[in-house]
Amino acid sequence: MSRHRARRDLDGLGQTDSWDGVRAVVAGFGVSGFAAADNLTHLGAAVTALDERAEGKEEKAELLEVLGADVRLGPGTTAALPADLDHVDVVVTSPGWRPDSPLLVEARERGIPVWGEVELAWRLRHPDHATPWLAVTGTNGKTTTVQMLDAILRAAGLRSVAAGNVGLPLVEAVMDPVPHDVLAVELSSFQLHYTDSMSAESAAVLNVAEDHLDWYPSMDAYAADKGRVYERVQRACVYNVADPVTEQLVRDADVVEGARAIGIALGMPSVGMMGLVEDILVDRAFIEERSTSAAELCTVADLPSHAPHVVSNALAAAALARAHGVSQQAVRDGLRGFRLDGHRIAVVAEADGITWVDDSKATNPHAALSSLRAYDPVVWVAGGLAKGARFDELVQAVRDRLRGVVLLGRDADVVAEALARHAPDVPVIRVGNDETGVTGGDHGPMGRVVAAAAQLARPGDTVLLAPGCASMDQFTHYGARGDAFAGAVREHLAG
Repeated sequence: MSRHRARRDLDGLGQTDSWDGVRAVVAGFGVSGFAAADNLTHLGAAVTALDERAEGKEEKAELLEVLGADVRLGPGTTAALPADLDHVDVVVTSPGWRPDSPLLVEARERGIPVWGEVELAWRLRHPDHATPWLAVTGTNGKTTTVQMLDAILRAAGLRSVAAGNVGLPLVEAVMDPVPHDVLAVELSSFQLHYTDSMSAESAAVLNVAEDHLDWYPSMDAYAADKGRVYERVQRACVYNVADPVTEQLVRDADVVEGARAIGIALGMPSVGMMGLVEDILVDRAFIEERSTSAAELCTVADLPSHAPHVVSNALAAAALARAHGVSQQAVRDGLRGFRLDGHRIAVVAEADGITWVDDSKATNPHAALSSLRAYDPVVWVAGGLAKGARFDELVQAVRDRLRGVVLLGRDADVVAEALARHAPDVPVIRVGNDETGVTGGDHGPMGRVVAAAAQLARPGDTVLLAPGCASMDQFTHYGARGDAFAGAVREHLAG
């Protein structure tokens, strides 16, 4: 089979077709890679799955090999396309793979299509019941918004599932033998980079701020990938009025005729928008009387947090649900029953007039800024892997709120330098980064972090872990960092 003929045949293949004769290479054998390899094998494709790391993947590899796939794990397996394959028709890449990875560069040079798991999932939707996708992306708030959206859809009696970058892999969702009524889809910029044909029913970009600049050559490139979620949207493009980049991405998108732009705002909404009237979330976009009135959806008290970014997430979820035709009551019921995941502005303890809050999920400056704006005064715990981000704008915005700052992690200097430039009078305590977060009875460096924060805090203050950085320099993931912080707080208060 020639590569030209293979590409033409692939364009017409879906989940009801036989993929016999198609040779697929799956690059990366994580959650999405396994889902892609498993389902392509089920459809009849000849699958070769590659991953540099074998640890923890042996059992799934054995399972796929029993089903007929070829799984190659270990160092060097992803350096190039396997030389022993007579041809390759498609490469399905895991989202974290950079476009300049040698294997992907080789595939493009040979004219082989490179898909992400999201692109594969879109092509595998069932032709008789093509479940609509409500898609969410943004630098921060994606997971919370998608989970809120899923809760609203379920409250409306719909068979929904959160999928994509959170929850179920999208390939698994679309291949479910019992079709869903609708999918609440979280998409990262990495996933969108490798997606070319998706046409979401409605989509939202929550915000665009500095992140992943170790992966992207520029902010413009990063924003452009976020904006791909709006391409071919059928009903509504939801954007954040407070973030002009998101509105521009809507303007730049090529959407289906009749699709609407719906703004969300933390204030009185204009016609065609969602917003706040005092403490009430309201809809002026999806009611007939929107020129003269607004429909009440719920109150801020119905939400799991009063933090502005949580309110904004709720408005975005409500907008996507309303665009799908969900009732006002279902929006209210879904949001009333919703609870935030762990490590998202979670109160760990309150003692001696001081509140201790874990927002370890704030892994970039924009997320940390949103969290910091919810508290005043605050002792800020920050640091970790900055991923190329800068902290000057954040410090300038919150310096008047800061009682003090405790820094840890490999890139603590990046935060410290911004503080020295813009908040030189704010006390800063540095904690050494020579320990991991999983050793020592004092929760590694977190024991010293908490002790330092306690020195700085006064009654009425909030001690806030909102690192603005990734965690992998000292912890296995942000959850482990949050757990270490919470454990250290409890030990400190008990002592």
